[in-house]
Amino acid sequence: MNHQIRNGLFGITLAGALAGALVSTSVLAQERFITIGTGGQTGVYYTAGQSVCRFLNRAEVKPAIKCNAPSTAGSVTNIVSLHKGEYDFGFIQSDHQHKALQGLAPFDKEGAVELRAVFSLQSEILTVVVRNDSGITDLAGLEGKRVNIGVPGSGSRDTFEEVMQAKGWTNASFALAAELKPAEMASALGDNNLDAITYVVGHPSGAIQEALTNVKGRIIPVRGAEIDSLLAKADYYSAVEIPAGLYPGVDGAIPSIGGKAVLATTSKTDPEVVYQLVKSVFDNLDRFKRLHPAFADLKAEDMIRVGLTAPLHEGAERYYKEKGWL
Repeated sequence: MNHQIRNGLFGITLAGALAGALVSTSVLAQERFITIGTGGQTGVYYTAGQSVCRFLNRAEVKPAIKCNAPSTAGSVTNIVSLHKGEYDFGFIQSDHQHKALQGLAPFDKEGAVELRAVFSLQSEILTVVVRNDSGITDLAGLEGKRVNIGVPGSGSRDTFEEVMQAKGWTNASFALAAELKPAEMASALGDNNLDAITYVVGHPSGAIQEALTNVKGRIIPVRGAEIDSLLAKADYYSAVEIPAGLYPGVDGAIPSIGGKAVLATTSKTDPEVVYQLVKSVFDNLDRFKRLHPAFADLKAEDMIRVGLTAPLHEGAERYYKEKGWL
């Protein structure tokens, strides 16, 4: 093969490679990437985030939207990350949605966060599990005991700290105020390194199931005069019950306090991205509800209204109006 022909073929090959690279770069540039903050890997937030991403990643939309949903510390961390622009969406407790929107503690340092609601999911209930041999029968019995109060930056921790304030407690009120992750709680309780664990979670919960399977224990009620005062003051909480029959030995409903899990974003998020995310979930709602037992009783009419202590994002509102739900 002579020198000119060889150079010509090389030029054609190089041009083809460059063209392919340009096309590939163009396709990548058109793809949109979003991140959803979730929670601990044993919690419902993590399953919810993975489920939303599954539907959104399969959606036939151009340009494509690529979604990932990493595990996080939970509500408070997710809201701070939304505020900083590190996440596009985040699962949060409805009470924290209210606090962030108003710039209340623990978000007073950031100032009011322009959150927008997308939809709500399951009820989130403060759940306190104790060892039977701890002698704890009610909320007051936690004082002086070894209690897991939750991970800093989690909604669960913030909620329990409100209960602590209502009871006049500090960390020093306990023999141990542990800060274990949800995935670590059950084994610590089972190994007798804790007397009690606290967790704001949707039910049924894998972490609570594990705790009550590994140790002889029970869920205690969250009630009393101080809790009544908290509910009267903090209208983002409501009196709720952990249903009977979900866990070993839980034969009756257990009274507590709680709110809703909410998928939130900010006012800056592209309305088209929000619209496509909402569409991917509600067009497949029956399939979505099968992905975790806590989703089984979800109803579209509740998901777009209940627990939304922030305004709906315009992208979500557009879809709901198209469906005739608003």
